[in-house]
Amino acid sequence: MAPRVKLEKAAWLWVETVKPEDIKHEHIELAYRINIPACKRGICRRNCKGNPNCLVGIGEQVWLGEIDENTFHNIDDPNSERREKNIFVGLTNLGATCYVNTFLQVWFHNLELRKSLYQCQNSRAQEHNIDSDYEPQSICEHLQYLFALLQNSNRKYIDPSGLVKALGLDTGQQQDAQEFSNLFLSLLEETLSKEKNPNLQNLIQQQFCGQFFYVTICNQCGRSSTLPSRFYELELNIQGHKNLTECITEFLKEEKLDGENRYFCENCQSKQNATRRIRLHSLPPTLNLQLMRFVFDRQTGLKKKLNTFINFPEQLDMEPFLEQKLGIYELSAVLIHRGISAYSGHYIAHVKDALTGDWYKFNDEEIEKMEGKKLQLGIEEDIAETGKTQSRKPKCSKGYHCSRNAYMLVYKVQEDESSNPSRTNVEVPSFLQKLVDQDNHKFEEWCMEMAHMRKQSVDKGRAKHEEVKELYDLLPAKDELYEFLPLEWLKKWLDDSTATKEIDNSIFLCSHGKLHPDNMGEIKRVSLEAAKLLYERYGGGPKLDGSSLCRDCVSERCRVLRLKKQLDEDYKEISNLVKRTTRYSDGYWVGKPSLRSWRQLAMEQLEEDEQEKFGMEGTAGAEDEMKTFNEDIVCTHGALSILETERKLVSTEVWTKLREYFPRAPEFTHMQEPCRQCLTLEQEEKDNEAVSKMMALEQKNQLLNLFHEKNRPVLTKWPQGTDKLYIVPLFFVEEWRKFIRRPTKSSPVSNVGNSLLLCPHGGFMFTYDSLINGEAQHIALLWPSEWNVISRLFIVDKPIAIHCVRQTESSMTQYTTQPDLCWECRESFLFQQQRDLREYTQATVYVRKVIEDKTMAKDGAPELNACSSEAEEEREELPKVDGEKDPDFSQIMHAFSVAPFDQNLSIDGKSLTDDSATLGSLGVIPECIICLKADEPVTDYAAMDDAYQGE
Repeated sequence: MAPRVKLEKAAWLWVETVKPEDIKHEHIELAYRINIPACKRGICRRNCKGNPNCLVGIGEQVWLGEIDENTFHNIDDPNSERREKNIFVGLTNLGATCYVNTFLQVWFHNLELRKSLYQCQNSRAQEHNIDSDYEPQSICEHLQYLFALLQNSNRKYIDPSGLVKALGLDTGQQQDAQEFSNLFLSLLEETLSKEKNPNLQNLIQQQFCGQFFYVTICNQCGRSSTLPSRFYELELNIQGHKNLTECITEFLKEEKLDGENRYFCENCQSKQNATRRIRLHSLPPTLNLQLMRFVFDRQTGLKKKLNTFINFPEQLDMEPFLEQKLGIYELSAVLIHRGISAYSGHYIAHVKDALTGDWYKFNDEEIEKMEGKKLQLGIEEDIAETGKTQSRKPKCSKGYHCSRNAYMLVYKVQEDESSNPSRTNVEVPSFLQKLVDQDNHKFEEWCMEMAHMRKQSVDKGRAKHEEVKELYDLLPAKDELYEFLPLEWLKKWLDDSTATKEIDNSIFLCSHGKLHPDNMGEIKRVSLEAAKLLYERYGGGPKLDGSSLCRDCVSERCRVLRLKKQLDEDYKEISNLVKRTTRYSDGYWVGKPSLRSWRQLAMEQLEEDEQEKFGMEGTAGAEDEMKTFNEDIVCTHGALSILETERKLVSTEVWTKLREYFPRAPEFTHMQEPCRQCLTLEQEEKDNEAVSKMMALEQKNQLLNLFHEKNRPVLTKWPQGTDKLYIVPLFFVEEWRKFIRRPTKSSPVSNVGNSLLLCPHGGFMFTYDSLINGEAQHIALLWPSEWNVISRLFIVDKPIAIHCVRQTESSMTQYTTQPDLCWECRESFLFQQQRDLREYTQATVYVRKVIEDKTMAKDGAPELNACSSEAEEEREELPKVDGEKDPDFSQIMHAFSVAPFDQNLSIDGKSLTDDSATLGSLGVIPECIICLKADEPVTDYAAMDDAYQGE
């Protein structure tokens, strides 16, 4: 089918030969495109909007033929949310809580911890009515309920938001996983310490707590001191190491204390060289080994991740590191961080089932069982490399694993399960099982509801399918009995996801209450039988049939199209007539802009008329468009403009043709005189310009030195021959010079305006010393002779003079002003000036880095905003007289790569070391320069505090 534009043009081709009064019914049907052949399926790719008989591509494709019932709904199978057999339950990621989920799964699989938590007193749950909703409150209650759901829930995954909310965690921000582990265990230990059962009180210590000693030996006297310390996990440095044994060995290695790091020996009563090491005393049943992958980078001042491969065994023998015999540890969990940054990435956990020995991968909601009974890290090791060369994964021996993403290893002591079967048999207490049963009942009800909704959608879809198959074949109009239906309504009727509303044809009506011919692209012609069935089922209206074709609209469109064609011919003729160089003895004045754009204005006018008669909204009123033509030569008084260059005299023949399109356009014959008022005003303006030029020339000649800034007096070297100089505002002099330079473009200056330099009491605001020290930028000095001229030419509100009084006896010189200085207002002015220097809102402070005692400004050095909205609020609550709060100089760290603890800041040689001081007290003012000197990094000692010695 031809494009829409071609169809629209073809529908009106007959207007070239048919006048509006000669229109017949066949012309009306052509305008409404009644007889255009209908498109066939398979030939037309998409619906032809220009053809009202095209019913292809409106959404019928999905309904014709056989349809999969799953297309009738968008509801997933509720059984996909059901827990699979022999698979554990997952945990929902609430945004950035994957690190929480990994630890919860690891702790859940600690059977001793789970069993003990079930024994905690929970009187609220035990006494709770099973028919009412139970909401855990304490951390212990949340963990009990969560573990019970993880053990016996029917759901594929559960929501841990109750526990996360109770812990006060931000679900949108990823926290430090190691810090979370330490804090959570400490919090749990504190909670369990309040239990009555002694075994529960020490549960965390019994499961996770070990002990080591800091052993320090003085090299001078040989005295040995030990300091015991508990630990819940061993933090192992991995930098420079390849396997877990090397990491543990470094953790326990001997360290020399010498130089500035010498040890204070109580026996010697002085600082002595010494050695210090850590000696493991006892290890817990569950040994947590933290691999320190996230370290502080001194150059950037930020944390970074070490993607170092570390080799670790499935069975760990810790006896070589202990003074006592201990069983072998077995690997029970590996916590993984995927990603190259310490501030982002994803956390997952590989955990060994204590009952079956199978390994599982816990990835939030998704749980995957590993094949066989071996740990398989898989794609967890596939991360992007930031370096130039990619490191290869080293080969691992049997019974060993290698990872560059593992950040925590969990080992458990091997035990003989047959000796104590109860250690692996963990039953959910009845009071918790009732709560789990409640949740499972809710889940089953939800599954049934979803299944019912799916069935309803399928039944509805089937009914719609039968309806469409029945009616779509009836839609094409095959005889003279037809109706029109909206295209968008038909599309929504065929779109199952959209609720079908009643038919609305009101928007397609013209001002005569019939179908507007311009709307044929948005409407379709259907059979009377199909329209009747659709109106019966969905209602609506008004109905549009063959009698709704509007003869009036077609006649008006015919007239407009014929005028537009005539407009093209008239444009060519007028253009040729205007180009003639013949000078007319008579004619009419036309504005040149109007003459250039008259065709466009006429076309817009025709469209405005058509829209008005068809009952459509236009962009502007018709009357306004008609007045536009030739208004460019009408002056503000309504007469002919005096600007002859903006108008052109055209012949009577040209004007007559233009008048046909713009009957109400302003008309001016060649005899019309220009506006007398405008001529009078023009002459007055010329006279005023002449007067201004004379005035400027006269003032310039009398004050020539002032205009050229020559031979000007200065206060720092009082001129000889006078003891008095006069003062005027510099603003007055600058405005006067503007007038002298361009007297016709600038207004003449009439008033000196000395009151700008005086206080409300009439006193002078400046002293001689302040003027020579910078405040003279607001004033201009005049010779007495120049002041006489200014007093004569301008209005002087108050003369201001400065006197030089020389005392011959003491050879002293004093300077006084007239009027006298107002000390009260002067002090207020200085006080306000000092306050302005302490105003730091949006102020700029510059920082320069000092290298080898030479100040070098780094390119692009930052401009530090020394105040913020928060600081303003603090000022209101805790007002400070002499300054605001210190700015956040951590920006310096990012600009110069200098960590805060390596920064030495100073201003004018004064060190900025007091964090509690205000900017004002430190002498930091807007636009000042702060010097930065960076300390060079030194070796980071791992020695313990001297406080340990005393203990």
